Amino acid sequence: MTGLEVDIAGIRMRNPTMLASGILNETGRSMVDVAKAGAGAVVTKSVGLEPREGHPNPCIVELKCGLINAMGLPNPGIDAYLEEVAFAQNGGVPVIGSVFGGSEEEIAEVAKRMASAGVAAVELNLSCPHAEGLGAEIGSTPDRVKRICGAVKASVEVPVFAKLTPNTSSIVSLASAAEEGGADGVVAINTLRAMAICPELGRPILSNRFGGLSGEAVRAVGVRCVYEIFDTVTVPIIGVGGVTTSKDALEYIMAGATAVQMGTAVWSDGPGVFSDVCDGIGKFMNANGYESVEEMKGIAHR
Repeated sequence: MTGLEVDIAGIRMRNPTMLASGILNETGRSMVDVAKAGAGAVVTKSVGLEPREGHPNPCIVELKCGLINAMGLPNPGIDAYLEEVAFAQNGGVPVIGSVFGGSEEEIAEVAKRMASAGVAAVELNLSCPHAEGLGAEIGSTPDRVKRICGAVKASVEVPVFAKLTPNTSSIVSLASAAEEGGADGVVAINTLRAMAICPELGRPILSNRFGGLSGEAVRAVGVRCVYEIFDTVTVPIIGVGGVTTSKDALEYIMAGATAVQMGTAVWSDGPGVFSDVCDGIGKFMNANGYESVEEMKGIAHR
């Protein structure tokens, strides 16, 4: 491989950028559009075993530094969503299926059905901060993370990535547990638990009161988490949180990430942000004598 190409657990990507779960991935066609816009891979929306409505509006608050969302993991259920997953593969880039559930057995079953659609890997949503009994509520202890990863690995043959919560005293412990459970990679981070209050009404804006903060405001936290995890695990790390420019992506890569995901930036700047970030990374590499992304990975530790 040369230039911008990367390999994550045997998954070859043309560049180190991925569409994060939650933005422009409700339909297969929208994921194909993102792939055509330049993403190296796409991650589906998070899907569960049964249909779920999620939280009522208002469920998104726009801030100067990002978004707070409390969608509540709305989805049509895995069986109904498989058609969209299949269509997404027309984009010509790896499709990674994001799954969630309330128990090891449930997550393993959803992952198994997701894998049957031909995804390149499954991403375990162990970190959503605004869905009761799901996400971060079952992914905040190392023992539970290890058991979930182990159950999924026993059910699928594709690589398994664990998406970890930053709302914990030690994300490093969660990353180590994921690797011990057999995860082929870790994704850091998901959103930070947050809220916004309307002074005129004197009440929280979100119907769920609390949501997940994403965007520029969380990038420094995400970079720190990737940096810490890099010294602990041997599996690849995918960095997420506040990536808008090539400089942002390079921070994650130099902290130890093999690739980065983008979500809020796609919401604000459109799918063209993938090409812009990749062009910037390429120019930086040419100007500084780097021949590959791998050569830059983790250099902030040297």
